[in-house]
Amino acid sequence: MNIGLVTSYNDMLSAHQPYGRYPEQMKLFAREVGATIQVAGGVPAMCDGVTQGQPGMELSLFSRDTIALSTAVALSHGMFEGAALLGICDKIVPGLLIGALRFGHLPMLLVPGGPMPSGISNKEKQRVREAYAKGEVGTSELLESESASYHSAGTCTFYGTANSNQMMMEAMGLHVPGAAFIQPHTKLRQQMTRAAVHRLTEIGWAGNDYRPLGRCVDEKAIVNAAVALLATGGSTNHVIHLPAIAAAAGIRIDWEDFDRLSAAVPLIARVYPNGSGDVNDYQAAGGTAYTIRALLDAGLLHGDILTIWADGFESYAAEPALENEAVRWTPVVESRDDTMLRPASRPFQPDGGMRLVAGNLGRGTFKTSAVGPDRWTIEAPARIFNDQDEVIAAYKAGELHRDVVVVVRFQGPNANGMPELHKLTSPLAVVQAEGWRVALVTDGRMSGASGKVPAAIHVSPEALVGGPIARLRDGDLVRVCAATGRLEALVDAAEWEARERAPAPPMRTGTGRELFAFMRDGANDAEAGGSAMLATMMRDYAA
Repeated sequence: MNIGLVTSYNDMLSAHQPYGRYPEQMKLFAREVGATIQVAGGVPAMCDGVTQGQPGMELSLFSRDTIALSTAVALSHGMFEGAALLGICDKIVPGLLIGALRFGHLPMLLVPGGPMPSGISNKEKQRVREAYAKGEVGTSELLESESASYHSAGTCTFYGTANSNQMMMEAMGLHVPGAAFIQPHTKLRQQMTRAAVHRLTEIGWAGNDYRPLGRCVDEKAIVNAAVALLATGGSTNHVIHLPAIAAAAGIRIDWEDFDRLSAAVPLIARVYPNGSGDVNDYQAAGGTAYTIRALLDAGLLHGDILTIWADGFESYAAEPALENEAVRWTPVVESRDDTMLRPASRPFQPDGGMRLVAGNLGRGTFKTSAVGPDRWTIEAPARIFNDQDEVIAAYKAGELHRDVVVVVRFQGPNANGMPELHKLTSPLAVVQAEGWRVALVTDGRMSGASGKVPAAIHVSPEALVGGPIARLRDGDLVRVCAATGRLEALVDAAEWEARERAPAPPMRTGTGRELFAFMRDGANDAEAGGSAMLATMMRDYAA
């Protein structure tokens, strides 16, 4: 068997640095079972954390489709009987899967790299960020804190998009069981990678256990991914990415599905920013193994999906450990820390904490799992911005220290590539901490790191393509209500319909943004995945 390896390795970003030596190791593991591995191709990997607030962030969402295209090129030569996908972070895992699913006849699995060891506490990191936003500490103190937080090889340890990816891949059965949160450069991590290579050789078409990717990723697997995401308070970015992955598999899932699932799935995990502990604490408490066990016991996951592992989906309710240099799996039946992980019968919250909000401003996503219930409804005058730097300037000028709904528009896929606006989290959190009622409404993204400020994000249709958010004016009373699922401007209906939409700001160029103009022009809305590539593909299939 010849296995193609598609890798997201680079040594600039902490999560991808561990992949540097994987090819040589995996080639040796393949030879142990009479197979070969070739590096089929590399895919780009960018970090939303590094590009936050920078021009490069406007390339971020479309890097997912670039990764999908690169994956397809890597597998296009017809040289492989299987593939191993090396990726872990925000757009990388969705991009790899989208590309790989067009080669659904091949057996494939994903090989994660693991999270870095924990640095300073999340509470301390948040304190320094907010102190910086207030002007109480300078750049050097902020840099010292961030360096102590992100200090080693591996993914960031908060439960954002990267680590939500790993949870979803476990729930879809596309990892070696329990592979998600084992730290890099450990013996167990290496042995899990070895097990992945060996397993690939067992599920090829020459044997008796052929498990191609196209059979593993079906409707039940997609639902499992959504359920696991909701039950653990995962990243809102996946209400964009999971519909895109599903579309590549010929499956449709939308925000109404997420909303209905969220109503039925309890929140059973508290991981920062939805709790105090990070993913290493989560792993110590029972991690993905206990999460899957609890959800299976409650009848909330499909236990009959076809996984890449021989013993079926029940295997994912066990955690790996080394025993005499070999990996052994032990079932996890109880949480080891009920401040972080609980059974579905005794959840932290009765629902999954991701709500669809809709009204005369369009449709958006509200992540309630990180926000106190007393802030699920915000009604306040709007302050309109077309750029996040304008928000920062207004904050520094003291203009936002009041009850306010901050509206940042022209941030959708068609406008500027839908950058994350996480840069706004700290200043808005400061305003909220002063006792003001504050919320964010935007057609941009906020990610799994959106924190404790109420936010209606991904608002669709976006402002650039005629979305009603473009009708808002400073001072309009806006209601954002996760309890009732409403997102609305409290403006007389006749006046609202008569209003002209605000003109779009000039398009920015430079830092490669002009190269992605065709992706912006053709992108579908966020609910469908925000992708020109998939929009065209689905249109052609429909024709």
